[in-house]
Amino acid sequence: RPYTKAPPVSPAYNWSGFYIGAMGGYAFDSENGGGFGGGTIGYNWQVPGSQFVFGIEVDAAGASIKESQTGVFGGLVITAEDKISALGSVTGRVGVAANAALFYAKGGYAWVDNKISATALGATISESKVHSGYTIGGGVEYMFTPSWSAKIEYLYMDLNNRTYSITGTSNGLEANIVRFGINYHF
Repeated sequence: RPYTKAPPVSPAYNWSGFYIGAMGGYAFDSENGGGFGGGTIGYNWQVPGSQFVFGIEVDAAGASIKESQTGVFGGLVITAEDKISALGSVTGRVGVAANAALFYAKGGYAWVDNKISATALGATISESKVHSGYTIGGGVEYMFTPSWSAKIEYLYMDLNNRTYSITGTSNGLEANIVRFGINYHF
C-alpha cells in the first residue's frame, strides 16, 4: 500500500470573525492611577489550517485616573488636579492560537482626554487637552464557549506633549495599563 501524507489538521477553535465586548482595568504612571471601563470592537482573521491569527481592535473607555495635590501659596489654599477622563486605542493584533487560548502582541494608536484644574476660594479654572501617541503590549485571550472569550492584557502608552495655558507648562503622558475583558464572537 503506498504511503500518502495526511492532510493538515484544522485547528479545533476558529478565531476568525467580528467580536464586541466590554473591558475595564487599572492605569497608572509614576504619579497617579485609577480605574476605567468601556467597550471593544474588533475583527480577527485566522490563517486557514494554521494557528496564526491577525486582527484589528478599537476600544474606548471612560476613566477616573487622577492625581490631586493641595498646598498653600501666598496665603491661599489651592488644590490642583490632573485627571484623565477618557482613553482609547486602535491597534493591530498578531497572535498564536493554542486551541482555546490566543497569545498575542498588539500595538498602534492611542489617545487620552486629560484635564488640569486648579481650585482656590471656591473658584475653579480648568483646561482639557487630547493627547495622542502610541501603545504597545500583549495578552492572552481564552475562548470558554464557541462564542465567548475572556482576556487579560498589559499595555504601555506613550503620548505627546501638550501645552496647558493655565500652568504654562508642556507635558506628555505615559501610562501602564492592565485590563480585563469579555468578548462575544459573531
